[in-house]
Amino acid sequence: MQAKVTWDKDLMFTGVADSGYAVRMDSKSGPESGVGPVELTVMALAGCTAMDVISILTKKKQRVSSFHVQVQARRATDYPKVITSAELEYVISGQDIDAVAVLRAIDLSVKQYCPVHAMLVKAFPIRLRYAILEADGAGAETLVKQGEYHYTGTSHNG
Repeated sequence: MQAKVTWDKDLMFTGVADSGYAVRMDSKSGPESGVGPVELTVMALAGCTAMDVISILTKKKQRVSSFHVQVQARRATDYPKVITSAELEYVISGQDIDAVAVLRAIDLSVKQYCPVHAMLVKAFPIRLRYAILEADGAGAETLVKQGEYHYTGTSHNG
């Protein structure tokens, strides 16, 4: 894998990796800015595990109508202001979503498939929560189940 980050102006850069897609980065937010490098790390964590989980739920024939992973990361107050912990919440909405299937999908993602989680969990604790909502087809959703995923057994995250 290769990537290149090119300086545009001020503290703005454009990054391009093997995929060829460009990502605009900046150290501040504003109309001409981009995402910060630490924000990219948090989004990479959420994106990696989200791709695994939705893929697994689809293969398990779960009728998911919407899905997102919300991340809350905490950072040190002193430089270099590293991430000190993170909490991910998987929010799955659909019809008759099986909680066992959701937990198994999260389990496979964090123990076997997601390299971003495997790397970052060695640097800071990552708490995993989930919420399952029942969609009625008319836009309304009702919370059916929520909980926390707890690591068990062997995993690649030490």
